[in-house]
Amino acid sequence: MHLGQRPGPLAVLVLALALLAGCGDDADTERAEVTPLADHPGSVPYAEHCASCHGTDLRGTSQGPSHLSIVYEPGHHPDWSFEVAIREGVRAHHWNHGDMPAIPDIDDDEILEVISYIRAVQEDQGFEAYPPTD
Repeated sequence: MHLGQRPGPLAVLVLALALLAGCGDDADTERAEVTPLADHPGSVPYAEHCASCHGTDLRGTSQGPSHLSIVYEPGHHPDWSFEVAIREGVRAHHWNHGDMPAIPDIDDDEILEVISYIRAVQEDQGFEAYPPTD
């Protein structure tokens, strides 16, 4: 799929299933209604592999932290750190959500699309304070 191209029925179904299968609680689901930048090519693999824990809006759930936290700005967590976390998992070090497991069944292109998507949403939405002030 190219930027500006509408997602096909399969992509819409995958996104819908990912939204419905989230691992967060009801409060997380209520605030995560819309996927930002839904036309970005990385939005589909993000929805499939990341949103259930990090939120469809990237603001986190009870299972995983917000990718909009200032902790994840490129100078602190560069793109390669996302690649390592996705491929190998990572021990919890900023949050109390527990360790992140490696993400199976995601290919190299999807990993790059996910990282590009996260960076695009960060640029669009800005960063949140750390620690969170909920």
